[in-house]
Amino acid sequence: MKAARCLCEICTCGRHRCPHKPTRIYDNGQQPCLTTESDYLPYDIVKRPFRVQEEYKPKTGEIELGTTYQKDYNAHKIQPVTLVRPLERKHTTGGKLDTIPTYQDDYRSWEVQRREPSKVEHIYHPPTEKFGNSTTFQDDFIPRELNPRRSFKPPCVAKVSDVPFDSTTSHRTSYIAHQLEPRFMRSKEEYKPSNQPFEDLTTHRNDFKGLPGQLTKSCKPENVKVGSSAHFNGVTEFQDRFQPWLVSLPEVHKTKEYVPPAGNMDFNSTSHLDYIKHEISPAVTVRPVSNGRRTNAPFQGNTTTKEDFKAWGSCRQEIIKKQQEIPKPTGKFYDLTTFKSHYIPHQIIPARSFKPTHAIVPNSAPFQVETMYRTEYTPKKQNTCPANYPSPPGYVYVNTDSHGHKFFRQLTPELSESNSNPVPKEVAVLS
Repeated sequence: MKAARCLCEICTCGRHRCPHKPTRIYDNGQQPCLTTESDYLPYDIVKRPFRVQEEYKPKTGEIELGTTYQKDYNAHKIQPVTLVRPLERKHTTGGKLDTIPTYQDDYRSWEVQRREPSKVEHIYHPPTEKFGNSTTFQDDFIPRELNPRRSFKPPCVAKVSDVPFDSTTSHRTSYIAHQLEPRFMRSKEEYKPSNQPFEDLTTHRNDFKGLPGQLTKSCKPENVKVGSSAHFNGVTEFQDRFQPWLVSLPEVHKTKEYVPPAGNMDFNSTSHLDYIKHEISPAVTVRPVSNGRRTNAPFQGNTTTKEDFKAWGSCRQEIIKKQQEIPKPTGKFYDLTTFKSHYIPHQIIPARSFKPTHAIVPNSAPFQVETMYRTEYTPKKQNTCPANYPSPPGYVYVNTDSHGHKFFRQLTPELSESNSNPVPKEVAVLS
């Protein structure tokens, strides 16, 4: 009996590898696996050590509250600071306040006469004579005749050929239609489901064990307030050095009580007493009253503009064109170029065509499609890697070790040939 072989050793294509991981979590075997592990391996969860906080124990004895500042400090007598600002003095008099200013008392109003305008009156008098002067443009302008430029462009006379158009081409005359063979259609392979059951057991289901665990505790210390409930009987520096000063209370200003005036209020103003009312009649419209009558007399529409306006005869101003300094050419245009004078026409000889004549009789024999590739090609047998199957053909499953290696044992040649999948000997290849 042959020894069992691993799946990675049976593989012939080189693409199958074992997972290289233990199937048991707590496997302390004596034979170590020297291959690298690429998947996750669970480890033992070790709790983090918790530091216990020490209990606070107050020290015995009294606290010495003396400081170097308190020992070295020399007390001095302090006097209140005198204010530099003088005290506010209130000057109150019982006399009546004179509210007339000096400007109002000394001002004297003068009579100012209105200044007459010094504008010179200018009355426009239109001219009585007709304006008949000519301008410098009319005096200096000399009308000239326009001579259109002669065109030397030759007349375009296109001659249409009377010969009918020959639409025959070399492709149409030389093309030979061949009979095409039917296109090769590959038959669709029928789907054949596998007879073996589907292995849906994953490594996570196989290796995972739900272990109960506790929640991790916070390492943050508790916020405990350190303090004493005893009453402080000492004396502070502020209590010892403080001297009370006599402070006078601020004066409170009392509002006077409102006393309404006696008698009735006079609502008459100077405008109301001095106003004189006048009787005002409504304004009379300047527009004449329409009595609804219509006259048959002709409308007199003569105006000063119609009477004084005279239509003057005007002509269209001609274009001001500058006189050409270069004289215009006269006579016939000499259009003979150097190319035309030196050109010698030659007779064109058409190139000889070496194309065979069209009198080719098509052959009725079938077209030989054999090529050197088809004649010399030898189909090779396609080998399938046995590791592609869940159970390699010709092998029997033995076991799986703790490192994830699947071991199979090879059967006899008779059994292996009967259990192996058929492989086609030849495969049709289309060139």
